[in-house]
Amino acid sequence: MNRDDQDTGAEGPRRAAGQRSAARPDDRGEDYLPIAEHGLIGDLRTAALVGTDGRVDWFCAPRFDSPSVFASLLDVRRGGFWEIAPVCEVVDRHQFYFPDTNILITRMFTVDGIVEIQDFMPILRENDAAHRQRLVRRVVNIRGRMVMSVRIAPRMNYGRDEHRLERIPRGVRFSGDSLVLSVRASVDLELDDTDAFGEFVLGEGETALFVLETSAEAAEPPETAEELFTATVAFWRRWLSRSTYTGRWREMVHRSALTLKLLTHEPSGAVIAAPTLGLPEQLGGVRNWDYRYVWIRDAAFSLYALLRLGFTQEAQSFMDWLTERLRDATDGEAGPLRVMYSIDGHAHLPEEVLGHLEGYRGSYPVRTGNDASGQRQLDLYGELIDSIYLFDKYGAGISHESWTDLCVVLDWLLEHWNTVDESIWETRSGQQHHTYSRLMCWVAVERMIRMARRRGLPGDLGRWISVRDRIYHEIMARGWNDEERTFVQRLSADDGQQPANILDASLLLMPMVKFVSPVDPRFRSTVEAIRRRLVVDSLVFRYDPEQAPDGLDGTEGTFSICSFWWVEALARTGDVEAARLALEKMFTYSNHLGLFAEQIGLTGEHLGNYPQAFTHLSLISSAINLDRAMG
Repeated sequence: MNRDDQDTGAEGPRRAAGQRSAARPDDRGEDYLPIAEHGLIGDLRTAALVGTDGRVDWFCAPRFDSPSVFASLLDVRRGGFWEIAPVCEVVDRHQFYFPDTNILITRMFTVDGIVEIQDFMPILRENDAAHRQRLVRRVVNIRGRMVMSVRIAPRMNYGRDEHRLERIPRGVRFSGDSLVLSVRASVDLELDDTDAFGEFVLGEGETALFVLETSAEAAEPPETAEELFTATVAFWRRWLSRSTYTGRWREMVHRSALTLKLLTHEPSGAVIAAPTLGLPEQLGGVRNWDYRYVWIRDAAFSLYALLRLGFTQEAQSFMDWLTERLRDATDGEAGPLRVMYSIDGHAHLPEEVLGHLEGYRGSYPVRTGNDASGQRQLDLYGELIDSIYLFDKYGAGISHESWTDLCVVLDWLLEHWNTVDESIWETRSGQQHHTYSRLMCWVAVERMIRMARRRGLPGDLGRWISVRDRIYHEIMARGWNDEERTFVQRLSADDGQQPANILDASLLLMPMVKFVSPVDPRFRSTVEAIRRRLVVDSLVFRYDPEQAPDGLDGTEGTFSICSFWWVEALARTGDVEAARLALEKMFTYSNHLGLFAEQIGLTGEHLGNYPQAFTHLSLISSAINLDRAMG
């Protein structure tokens, strides 16, 4: 398919009153904001990204994994956007969150004055079955006389569907085949074939209000925006007040907690990996994946982070979601559980290439769905059962039915722990015997033993202990390279051979899951090997793709979760000062809002889907454990 034949007419979304033209192949970089120049808002059903230039670049409705409405983040011409910008020259821009909330404020300093845009999605109360989805944009003129422009240019179903426009009282309705959007505004809007647009003038202290609602009914009257703002502030501050964290890095930890909450689908309890799809791990490269799903691994780590901060209600909701997956577990080539699920718990997520979208700064292809959902990743059982163990210990405790389901899953694992898999990094180069997968299989069995003993729960402890010890000895014999004095990514073919000297940052978790002591000479020498070969400043690569080809073209940045694992490993080995310096350095790689994408590139740019739950939960864990190490 020729992608240039699929133009849907969303021309010039970065124009900002004529300052920029529509993207062309030779200047597309100028027409895309850096990934890090965005803030996240949401309503616990879906989310939107808002750029520092006042444009909504990404919005899927009505759920995180629904087709996009605004997707200029992936194609400035065809993706759709909602832009509010000054007509005059902008001298500077700043963006911040209203304190202790997820209300985003973008301030623009211009030659004519100062204006700010307040963006938020109201959440009036938790677990609201009749939740109305609204995206509120309030423009406030701080100083001077401001002439503002607005253009609302939805492109439904990833820019593939046409829509109809019609006027409604004080607004406009966009009607597509599967979605209707209603927008009410306090200013007049004009209509063309696809968009609503206009200009308006604000004197000092004056405001303009816009309310978008995913409904065919008349949108919320804009006069209620003040009430919605106040209620939304109250919701987020009430939620954050439940945090038990009182350590040294409160601002970063709480921003990470607020971000994790935004990635929670409240009606189901599911926690998604990220709200975006297709953001590249290398600019112009092909490593562009859809992360709007529930990775069992990521969600399990999120459960751990939320429990550590005292958010037991979220942990219980995810446990309820997870219980349904355990109950639906079926044997198969990939195992009783899948790597990832949709919010509804569906495991079939076939990849599809959106051939009409050029991708962020030309990073093509843009994919929806994720074929990794069919992989076998044995490590997920350890991460999952470890989190359930913590929930059983610090939360409300698991039920008889959940224990029974876990025993069924464990029975499968006891028979398959010594098989090949794709493991944590989801490589597409074929299955291998991964040391990290063996490690997490050990964790799964060990935690089941702990739960059975602590609670007096039934189980074949003799068999469980025997398998646990077999896994331990295999890792020590076949996952350890005695010549290089380091644990390595893949097991040796047999006990008589040295395994390939391939380092893997996931092995930094060994003492965190209680497999080895952090001062064990084997772990200390592994840390030193990783320091020499995978660490740059405080940034950590997950592995060396030249040593271990992963079946994909191109390169990638450093993995931020590995960088926070590095901090925690240093703290646990007693190198507290180095751990503290590494953590402070990592904070300098966050964006202006304290948010992180999946990876950091050569020049410090954010790469991959954004913001990523995995990164923020590891930030929380490293900060808590470093606090404890420092006393």
